[in-house]
Amino acid sequence: MFNRPKKIMNIKSIQQKSKQVKPADKKGAFENVPKWAPVAVLTFTALLYIRALYNGFANWDDDYYILNNPFIRDFSLNGVKAIFLSFYYSNYHPLTTLTYLFEYTWCGANPFLYHLSNVLLHLLNTWLVFKVAEQLSGKKITALVVSLLFAVHPMHVESVAWISERKDVLYTLFYLLSMLVYLRYLKSGYQTKHYIGVLLFFVASLLSKPAAVTLPVLLIALDAYKGRKINTRSLLEKVPFLLLSLFFGILAVLSQKAGKSINDFSLSYSFAERIFLFTYAIAFYIVKLVVPFSLSAMHYFPNTHGGAFPWQYYASLPFLLFIVWLVTKRNLFQKEIVFGVFFFLITISVMLQIVSVGSAITAERYTYVPYIGLFYLAGQWFSGIIQKPARNFAMVILLLFVIMFSCQTYARIGVWKDGNVLFTDVIKKNPDYFHGYWIRGNVKSKKGDLQGALHDYNKTLEYNPKYVTCLIMRGDVRNKLNDYKGALQDMNLAISLDSTIAEAYNNRGMANYGLGNIKSSILDYNKAILLNPGFAMIYNNRGSAYDGLGDTKLALLDYNKAILMDPELAIAYNNRAVLKAKTGAISEAIKDINITIKLTPDYAEAYGNRGNIKAMQKDYKGSFEDYNYSLKLKPNDGKVYYNRGVACLYLK
Repeated sequence: MFNRPKKIMNIKSIQQKSKQVKPADKKGAFENVPKWAPVAVLTFTALLYIRALYNGFANWDDDYYILNNPFIRDFSLNGVKAIFLSFYYSNYHPLTTLTYLFEYTWCGANPFLYHLSNVLLHLLNTWLVFKVAEQLSGKKITALVVSLLFAVHPMHVESVAWISERKDVLYTLFYLLSMLVYLRYLKSGYQTKHYIGVLLFFVASLLSKPAAVTLPVLLIALDAYKGRKINTRSLLEKVPFLLLSLFFGILAVLSQKAGKSINDFSLSYSFAERIFLFTYAIAFYIVKLVVPFSLSAMHYFPNTHGGAFPWQYYASLPFLLFIVWLVTKRNLFQKEIVFGVFFFLITISVMLQIVSVGSAITAERYTYVPYIGLFYLAGQWFSGIIQKPARNFAMVILLLFVIMFSCQTYARIGVWKDGNVLFTDVIKKNPDYFHGYWIRGNVKSKKGDLQGALHDYNKTLEYNPKYVTCLIMRGDVRNKLNDYKGALQDMNLAISLDSTIAEAYNNRGMANYGLGNIKSSILDYNKAILLNPGFAMIYNNRGSAYDGLGDTKLALLDYNKAILMDPELAIAYNNRAVLKAKTGAISEAIKDINITIKLTPDYAEAYGNRGNIKAMQKDYKGSFEDYNYSLKLKPNDGKVYYNRGVACLYLK
């Protein structure tokens, strides 16, 4: 009897202990992630990136990929075949070009749909990052942290807000799908259907951007992380992936060589300096992961002027050695850390400019996939916190980082508004590099700001007086400003530096024509055609020169040739219309001038010419309306005022 209460006491104490032990399930405290949490991440990301939908074209590659890309203007079987069988602008990414083809067919050169597609792809990638991280870790909180950081990190803005980086978000989509299906392949006991799925998504990723070549090595890392034995079978099944990587890697090199884009800046540095370039690149991406400030569309190779590197380059090596020492000293070789670091290093490896393409040592867009590995480390660390005070502290830290990243991201999206804003920012961050001025000059020239373009080209040539491409562009602007002597000087210098560039002879031909040296201009156009027989504009310009000599037959032949080569060359239709009107072929002239206006609705001269042709038909009311519209577009055209005055007289 006396023992009974004792038994009850024991039961109570056991119950109390069990209540205390129950929170031992603290590992699951973070796992109570509501089902709506991933949707909240996607919604927040969508709201953050709405600003991108109001941006225009960056005029940095966007003009080549969208505005002037002949491959996206032919929506036919032959057109699609040409996309898959051709290099374009030093690249081979036919699936990406195919998306541009659909968009251009749907909305032409309206930037809204292109930006919308990029944002939607980023949202899809964010959801896939969540699913991949969840499959890797088995923890929803890890997946939520990884996907949130991926979604809002400002280093990813370049991949999303830049239309030309469609290849980045598109290849990532298929890359993540390959990973997700591969994880199912491992879980299902190596089912063939999943293996085929991984292979197909991999091919799609390669066709979107060659950076996908890293996937086979990453699959081996996934095997090791998920506890699969690395043996002959597991390696043999990677052989098709490796062969595809090799094939597309060769294609990438060939496309870069075809476009003359491989320009190894690193070779101009000593061996020791190249080591610091390499360590700086890795350190740059690690530092920007945590403190993503001073972001720029361009991060140039250091301009040493024969002196030393900036201090950051020398500090990068001890910085990386310190990280290695820290990991070794603290014995941090846990599976999670090793996998996250290897994920980062494997996927960033092809972006480290070992053989440099372009003039940038690093680029923010290169982190779009690699940062997933480092975000995964953060997610696993976060989900592993057990104690409540530490958990609350971690929540505050995460929230602060998300707020900081989101503010930075919102600001960076605005910088990508257009080429002028973007490269004004680049110049601000890199005032001693001529490249930013040159690109901004190109943007201003295309927008008709000729004085602004001339200022930027002058600034470029202050830094690099023998920059042939800039001399050619400045000569073109000077021609448009009727400074034919200045243009002639620029072209003579450009040709003395490089006599193989057709545009230089074309621009010199225009300068000679403007100075009244018509026969000399024809000689220049002939040379330009020899160097680049596919350059439609040269035929148009030579046609104008023949017309100036009164040789209407040769002029008409050249205009016809120009239009045959480029059916959207509006100026050639305009010039042919004027020529036909002079020879009495009025109805044909009207057809040509109407095509001109359809192709370029803001072409002031075309409206003036149509007014002249209508006046020849005694349609003075129609000519009056065209003169009005021409003057609305170009208010300072004296000839059009005179012609409108004549029309007014006839209209009494």
